[in-house]
Amino acid sequence: MKGGAPSWPRLVFSARRRDAARVAADDEAARFRAIMLPHMDAAYTLACYLTRDATTAEDIVQEAYLRAFRGFADWRGEAPKSWLLAIVRNCFLNSIASAKARAPADDIDDMADSIPDALIDRADPETLTAGRSEAAMLRATIEQLPEPFRETLVLRELEEMSYKDIAIIAQVPIGTIMSRLSRARQMLADLLLPNDGRSERA
Repeated sequence: MKGGAPSWPRLVFSARRRDAARVAADDEAARFRAIMLPHMDAAYTLACYLTRDATTAEDIVQEAYLRAFRGFADWRGEAPKSWLLAIVRNCFLNSIASAKARAPADDIDDMADSIPDALIDRADPETLTAGRSEAAMLRATIEQLPEPFRETLVLRELEEMSYKDIAIIAQVPIGTIMSRLSRARQMLADLLLPNDGRSERA
């Protein structure tokens, strides 16, 4: 065609560019799967203990992975497990905020309150142990702890994370994490052995 360039070179170039973009996107998705999927169990464990409901935990983890994938380009190579669990925690806190916004005022005190003595509900030991394994009883007991203490205990004792990583996830100083962990262990001991040593002192 005289007086103008044919259109097909531009179309071929555009197709190649689209193919290259698709390959890059596939590579990024594969990289995300390789780095983040191994931590799905940890994400679900944390979500279960935070929400105390398996179905809600699944929703939290799904939302967290979606956010993680969308923000993966901004990931700077820091510890992937800590990065992912921080997103899980943020999704949980967002769900609490949304629930509070929708809930009647009378129900708000039941959600994510961090006052230990007000929230610990000493369950009947017979109820805890009847028909449950020791692991299930321990889990039920941990779930009675207030959220910040429960979160710290799970991350340290179950996920075996460092104080530094837990501090990054919870966005508080390491000293606060150490204090919360000590308090959580004491509360857990009180729940598991509520009469330990008391009868002897009486």
